[in-house]
Amino acid sequence: MSFENIPFFIEELNNIENESRFSEVITQLEDSLSFEQIAVLLEAFPIPLRKSIWQSITTEVQQQVFLEMRTESRQLLLNACDDFECFPLFEKLDADELLDLSENLSDRFVDYAVSKMTAKQRGLFKRSQEYSTEEVGHWQSYDDIQVPERVKVSAAKKICSKVLPPLSEAFYITRTDATLIGEMAIASIIAIDNDCPIASLVDATYEANNEAIETTENIYTAINKVIASGKAALPVIDSSGFLTGRLDLHQAYKIKEQQKETQLIQLAGLVEEEDLFSNIWRSSKNRAVWLGINLITAFLASWFIGRFEGTLQQVVALAVLMPIVASMGGISGSQTLTLIIRGLALGQITEANQKAIVTKELKVGCINGLLWASVIATLTYLWFANPLLSLAIFFAILGNIIIASFSGVWVPWLLDKLKIDPALAASVILTTVTDIFGFVTFLGLGSLLLT
Repeated sequence: MSFENIPFFIEELNNIENESRFSEVITQLEDSLSFEQIAVLLEAFPIPLRKSIWQSITTEVQQQVFLEMRTESRQLLLNACDDFECFPLFEKLDADELLDLSENLSDRFVDYAVSKMTAKQRGLFKRSQEYSTEEVGHWQSYDDIQVPERVKVSAAKKICSKVLPPLSEAFYITRTDATLIGEMAIASIIAIDNDCPIASLVDATYEANNEAIETTENIYTAINKVIASGKAALPVIDSSGFLTGRLDLHQAYKIKEQQKETQLIQLAGLVEEEDLFSNIWRSSKNRAVWLGINLITAFLASWFIGRFEGTLQQVVALAVLMPIVASMGGISGSQTLTLIIRGLALGQITEANQKAIVTKELKVGCINGLLWASVIATLTYLWFANPLLSLAIFFAILGNIIIASFSGVWVPWLLDKLKIDPALAASVILTTVTDIFGFVTFLGLGSLLLT
């Protein structure tokens, strides 16, 4: 997906004061952006402006964009809007679509969506819920094309002549009880005589060589099979061999990309799918957990250094605590850095919304800075029984976390402007900034207060 048009709309919508021009830009973005692009675009705005844009989009586009949103962005939108505005989003969902959403939806929305489904779709939704999110059965789609073996080719041609689901290149041949016995390329039946029985076309070696996936198979193993198969989709069967659905390339790549992004975000100590403008307290809480984990490892390193303190003078306590100052700034900056690099890659960050992002990150930095500076200062006092030393490390940690949050936004932004890949260079520069600031602040305050 291309993101080259997204910065233009961010600039336009952030700077528009004329209501008629606002409506024109909304119409323009609906005409020129895909649903996925609009979902990415919306994440680039603070919640009040995002809500205004959302309410100006047509209902039909809203329904499709809603399906493309990431989990937290979708939840932020639902929280910002009244229920009566949200319910129309759930009126035309099928089982596959609701399954993608249901894990993070309130029961009232799930129940409403189910109530608007056909009996068939309700049954499929209930069936999929019987499987865990780690199993293929939860993620399979039900748009497979089944052809009974007892019919003739003419019937198969009639079935395949209808509007087909995306990525439909084959139909699946089943027995009366829905047991899967074969598959055939849709294009290959054109030249076959209409009176030929479908059963005669089933490859006798199919059952030995088929690549069907079982409903209870691990989803991440299964998506790799689909991608490696060279086919648009693979059939899904239950333990009895009955055809239950299929897993196509679109779903496989979608799950694979989600897995990669989750791993990237979690490596930085962020919550999966954190929104650029997620709630400040929630962002602070999510990142505070990893700052706490990092604190444990930092104190462990300092403890080993401190084992030699008996042979050192009082001022050497500064050297014992220096790794904590550097480490806390480093991990705080890397959390912001990961979020911003992703936003830049998606075209969500421009000059129009950068100030709002910086403000949000500085607030998160202040909250976590005050929290962990207080914790570290208290532990330092219990360790060294020196209130001035505790005061020095309090201000050093607070300042370093705030600077790290600020740098986490500006460093990748400036690198991007200089046409330097932020993913390659930003972490090195950020580490240097936080180390130098942290050490200079801590040692400077220590020199003033302790000597």
